[in-house]
Amino acid sequence: MANCVMSTKSAYFVAGIGLGAAVALLLAPQSGKQTRKQMVNKAEKGKDFVAAKGREIRSKADDLVDKGKDLASKQKEQLADAIQSGAQAARDTFAG
Repeated sequence: MANCVMSTKSAYFVAGIGLGAAVALLLAPQSGKQTRKQMVNKAEKGKDFVAAKGREIRSKADDLVDKGKDLASKQKEQLADAIQSGAQAARDTFAG
């Protein structure tokens, strides 16, 4: 949940930076062609940043899924061992 809140805050932060940059470009004293070129460059940089963050988040999610699978597998093995030990103890008790 903390990661979700953090990624939401990060998204708002990035959106704020983009909005601020767009306003600054629109109010800058330069030609329309230069302004459009700068806006395209900033948009491309923003897109690259968001894509990189997306890959980072995906990688972390994949790692968490793998850890969860490993933990579940270990718990399953421990449960199977406990059941087998209990069954053996029951056989030994009733056989003897």
